[in-house]
Amino acid sequence: MGRLQQTTKNIAFGYIGNITSSVLGFVLRTVFIMKLDETLLGVNGLYTGVLSMLSMAELGIGTALNYSLYGPVARKEYDKIKSYMRLYKKSYCIIGIVVAVIGLALVPFLKYFIKSPGDYGIQELTIYYLIFLFNTVSTYFVSYKYSLVNAEQKNYIQTNVLTITKLATTILQMIVLLLTANFFFYLLTAAVVELVQKIYVSRYLDKRYPYLKDKDVKPLEKEETDIIITKTKALICLKVGDVARLQTDSIIISSFIKVSIVGMVDNYNMVINSISAFVNIIFNSAISSFGNLIATESKQKQYEIFKIYRFAANWIYGLSAVGFYLLLSPLIQIWLGEHWLLSELVVGLVLLDYYFRGDRIVMANFKTAAGVFEQDKFLPLLQGAVNLVISIVLVQQIGLVGIYIGTVISGIIANVVKPFIVYPICFEKSVGEYFKDYLLYLIPTSLILVICSILKSLILKEVTLPGLIVMGILIVMVYNVIWVMSFFKTKEFQYMVGVLKEKVLGKLL
Repeated sequence: MGRLQQTTKNIAFGYIGNITSSVLGFVLRTVFIMKLDETLLGVNGLYTGVLSMLSMAELGIGTALNYSLYGPVARKEYDKIKSYMRLYKKSYCIIGIVVAVIGLALVPFLKYFIKSPGDYGIQELTIYYLIFLFNTVSTYFVSYKYSLVNAEQKNYIQTNVLTITKLATTILQMIVLLLTANFFFYLLTAAVVELVQKIYVSRYLDKRYPYLKDKDVKPLEKEETDIIITKTKALICLKVGDVARLQTDSIIISSFIKVSIVGMVDNYNMVINSISAFVNIIFNSAISSFGNLIATESKQKQYEIFKIYRFAANWIYGLSAVGFYLLLSPLIQIWLGEHWLLSELVVGLVLLDYYFRGDRIVMANFKTAAGVFEQDKFLPLLQGAVNLVISIVLVQQIGLVGIYIGTVISGIIANVVKPFIVYPICFEKSVGEYFKDYLLYLIPTSLILVICSILKSLILKEVTLPGLIVMGILIVMVYNVIWVMSFFKTKEFQYMVGVLKEKVLGKLL
């Protein structure tokens, strides 16, 4: 099966999984808010952020090893695959232990992260945290096995497993909440289901790749190990910077404002992440195909494919960013009520970062597949430092808005700097091409935002569900009409039309 076919299959199963997870997630969140209070919703979001920070212990080892697997998998070098997987297993077992130790060491400091916990004592909150920690630590002893599946461009296998697990977990958690309204049982339910899933996955993948059980495994050559070490060192900076930039907002909110505000922000993030997950499926599903492309094709071919993915990213992220900005708060108001609304400025900053993130994701995915880690290894550290300094200083002056000003500024740094690395190294192209294309994408998107904002002022004078649906339809129509008029002559647009004809019309005819 070719790269396009594998990517299409990964995307299809990814969409099925995401639709299932999103619908169930919204229902579960609604039941959660009905049966529990906003403080526990904030605690849930806070602990998710803390454990995401602890995942920094992975420090890029998995990414470096995934990159190293693309070549041997494409060439069917099974002895080499076994060597890499043995190293992967040892590394992740150590990482799991490190995460457990660091996680336990944080227990005495939890009280400093939670401002205004309401009626909940620190002992009770610690028990909740330990359940989160167990779920995270146990993942490391299984997740490394997915690397081989993904290197074969069969990401759909992992997607299907996670979808089934999400389905079972969500249904059981809703039942538990409706019967007991107990947060402890809610968390325990997820822990048990996920543990069963991890045991099953471990056995399934052992059967799928029986040669990984061979005891006769040759150690990697020193040159190969040195490459992994070099790339991992660079990725350490990337991971630390990403954590400081992306995983600290909930901790800063909980520490400086109020833990319940984390829950309000989490509602917005849940909607954004649920929808943007559809977008990310396309680009994340292409990483393994990028790896295969880089291993087998010329730089010119790589550049042509990269431009197509970048064009698609700006189209889809632009559409979703405009839609989110105009419809997200009205949706939250209909769903949960005015009490859960954030200010328009905060929402605007969150979505500005989301829009720019679209371009960063495409570049980051291509860099990952190409193994280009060392050249910008200090950039994420700079981003993380900028985000922390600005967020902590401004949150004390202007509140929640200050945190997201830090997020936007630190993100834009990467949008400006990364092209100077990706274009000359990966494509041997002038970076001017990047900024010219960005301007071409930004102009119609800005025009569409202005037009749709005017339409919103006319249609959504009062927030109603029919009005929200009509406005959503108009945004999709206006955006796509203007976008197609702007780019229908480009090679990127013509390529996408060709793929659509081949995949959809070809089957119908």
